[in-house]
Amino acid sequence: MSLIRMRWLALFALLCLASLLVGARELSWASLLSLSDDAWLTVTASRLPRLAALVLTGVGLAVCGVILQQIVRNRFVEPATSGGLDAAKLGILVAMTLVPAAGTATRMGVALLFCFAASALFVAIVRRIHVQNTVLVPVIGLMYGGVLSAVAEFYAYRHNILQSMQGWLLGDFSRVVQGQYEIIYLILPIVALTYLYAQRFTVLGMGEGMATSLGLNYTATVALGLVLVAVTVSATVITVGAIPFVGLVIPNLVALRYGDHLARTLPIVALGGASLLLVCDIFGRLLIHPFEVPIGLTAGGIGGLLFLGLIVWRHR
Repeated sequence: MSLIRMRWLALFALLCLASLLVGARELSWASLLSLSDDAWLTVTASRLPRLAALVLTGVGLAVCGVILQQIVRNRFVEPATSGGLDAAKLGILVAMTLVPAAGTATRMGVALLFCFAASALFVAIVRRIHVQNTVLVPVIGLMYGGVLSAVAEFYAYRHNILQSMQGWLLGDFSRVVQGQYEIIYLILPIVALTYLYAQRFTVLGMGEGMATSLGLNYTATVALGLVLVAVTVSATVITVGAIPFVGLVIPNLVALRYGDHLARTLPIVALGGASLLLVCDIFGRLLIHPFEVPIGLTAGGIGGLLFLGLIVWRHR
């Protein structure tokens, strides 16, 4: 496992360097090493904050996918296929209209409550109907998320903020600059707690009966997992918008190759999530350079294709 982690770290380091150098303004090693004021201002005020936001968002969303998959016991579940992202968007819209003067922390708190409630309801629905076909669970989640998204768009339309909502909530890192993204650092303690409780989340994936017989407090562990997911999703949506499929693709690929023991695979999942988001972001910046394609589109396209491939592979 140590050799595997070293390879992931090497790939991750190369992607981080590429992310720092790619952008509308060309940067070279010569300008950085010469301590050019303009170059260092670009790096410290824009490129480094963007890189930090990319890495933390990728890590957080991938870890969220792992937690939800263990809770629901389905490989095709993540915030985008369980209504969590759509509920967070709705919560932000409600906070914007009911408390217009509210700061980022207040909006995030409302989004957190909406995301937690929606995720808990989704888990209850899945447990209630006892779906036998694993593919039907994300289908139900997409339908559920579609309803929440429709409610959010109708709410935005009624309050005349539909156009700004569509532009603001689409995943986009171009707005990330120093002083406007720091709330996303909340993902760091979330990842640390997930790793600390990795063994419990692994047992959680065995089912309520087995987990309870092994001495695990099933309800409390599920609630903890949903809180961790809600904090991560609300922090990412309030900072960079909605980004789908990262939490679905990476945990599946890691599980297929390295198994389900989270204490061993969680670092690889985290690095994989960050690397995938870096690839999507670099691709979006190069596609129509010097302009930029929002990462919500590139991640949705690449992740959607991988998601379809996983469903076809599982079906066969």
